[in-house]
Amino acid sequence: MKNLYLIALVLCLQNIQSQNMFNKDSIIKTIENRISLPTIPDYTINVTKLGAKGDGVKNCKQAFDKAMKACSKQKGGTIVVPKGVYRLNGPIHFVSHVKLYLEEGAKIVFGSNPEDYPLVLTSWEGTTLYNYSPMIYGINVEDVAISGKGIIDGEGNGLWATWKALEEKGKLLSREMNHNQTPVKERIFGEGFYLRPQLVQFVNSKNILIEDVKIEDSPFWCVHLLKSKGITLRGLKYDAHNKNNDGLDIEQSSEVLIENIDFNNADDNIAIKAGRDDDGRNSNIPSENIVIRNCRFKGLHALVIGSEMSAGVKNVFAYNSEASGYLKRGIYIKTNSDRGGYIKDVYADTIKFGDVEDAIYMTSNYHGEGSGLYPSKISNIALSNISFETVSNTAIVIEGYPKFKVENVSLDHISIKSAKNGMTLTDTENVTFNEVVIGEKQGVPSAVH
Repeated sequence: MKNLYLIALVLCLQNIQSQNMFNKDSIIKTIENRISLPTIPDYTINVTKLGAKGDGVKNCKQAFDKAMKACSKQKGGTIVVPKGVYRLNGPIHFVSHVKLYLEEGAKIVFGSNPEDYPLVLTSWEGTTLYNYSPMIYGINVEDVAISGKGIIDGEGNGLWATWKALEEKGKLLSREMNHNQTPVKERIFGEGFYLRPQLVQFVNSKNILIEDVKIEDSPFWCVHLLKSKGITLRGLKYDAHNKNNDGLDIEQSSEVLIENIDFNNADDNIAIKAGRDDDGRNSNIPSENIVIRNCRFKGLHALVIGSEMSAGVKNVFAYNSEASGYLKRGIYIKTNSDRGGYIKDVYADTIKFGDVEDAIYMTSNYHGEGSGLYPSKISNIALSNISFETVSNTAIVIEGYPKFKVENVSLDHISIKSAKNGMTLTDTENVTFNEVVIGEKQGVPSAVH
């Protein structure tokens, strides 16, 4: 069955490439059919029955832990959080076959004392290590869900926010351990390293649903899916404006559906990643088969791939979405010559942007970083029916690497009303244009007077 799926996927991709079009009726349906929603048993437990109090003052951590334990004994179930504000001094650790359901008017607020968050196996900017537990965390679980009309608040604008200026030591050590391939069991961070935890993270897990809840104020990335499979993310709303408050980070994960999401983030709305440098290249776990549709972007960047993408990113399909407010970049594909790996088979269609700094930006030379030992390959990128208003810097940038040129890029029906700079193409091959208009569309030339 798996081989038949791969054959169908390859044929669909070849069909798209040969026709230079976006075929959402075939390949997207194939990906959707591979995604299973979680199966949750009928058992239900209300956290207030276990001592939780929605007054915003009492520490409800013990009640939530009891609820998770009760579900575990029943081989799964739903934890109901009724209207109220529930403070948790410590994380929620998921077990399999559990749904966390926040009723309308319910809000979970996580405390900001690092001592309340034990070290767990996680990843920080693409490097595997042990660090403070994300506030909602699951590892090696299946059939899990977070849903409802409530709010999840990471309270990241207090103590956690001060850690951004202190993280350099920990960040550099993590990257050194990555490059030296230090055994993971020796990569112990936590106190003194100031690496902020994510708000929601699932690792090595499958059949995950996160829907409808509102995400606020994360210490670091908001929702991080790592080495997981069969993921549905829909109906989410964001109000997250701290440093590095990416909305969704999809890392080394596959079979992902992202739809009907309202982003409002201080950083990337959607960032597709695949591990950093040696960790990523050695893992051989790419991010692939990702569908993005009917989303509303707002924040720093809308659609981003990279820069941690060393295991490879492929088969990404984004369509029928729009942006509001000013964005730094609309579509941003980034890597450098230390990453290795590839970004290929990326298709975007029917996306409407407003004002941006750069409209479409693809680079193999992100921040000018890299030794040149592991350049990345960017290829087979098809963008169509995409519009922008005012571009304050450059309309289109495609920048390859001398020995690994960006190739097979199709730009079809791209409309940019005005731009300070038009286009920069360096180290590229087979870039095609059809109905690409930067500035006012020109027709009949003016007459000679």
